[in-house]
Amino acid sequence: MLSAKESEEQICLFQWAMWNTQKFPELNLLFHVPNGGKRDKREAVSLKRQGVKAGVPDLVLPVPRGGYHGAYIEMKVGDNKTTDKQKKWIRDLIEQGYYVEVCYGWQEASEKLTKYLEKSRTIVKEGVFDGM
Repeated sequence: MLSAKESEEQICLFQWAMWNTQKFPELNLLFHVPNGGKRDKREAVSLKRQGVKAGVPDLVLPVPRGGYHGAYIEMKVGDNKTTDKQKKWIRDLIEQGYYVEVCYGWQEASEKLTKYLEKSRTIVKEGVFDGM
């Protein structure tokens, strides 16, 4: 679950991203994975059936750079540490070719995103979309 402080840090990061889309238009693709939060048992079961998985990093940037397929960021504040499930997700994502960082606060996250987006574009095979 996102603490109040962690959610504030994410809000600041998304405000930073909005202000930096002129330099990095790809920041428009940055999104939050809303896996956290307290839910009653019925809703938790329903969300699990829909694919919600514990430990998934908070933020995703589906933009290939520097040989990576995309970037994931796990936001933390204070003395908060990654859980075992988060550590497993991080290891598995890195193994699959993703850039993953654990960031303490929006400023660290913005610095990591900036460095990531400054890397050369990773060329991937183009997908086909028929415009359904």
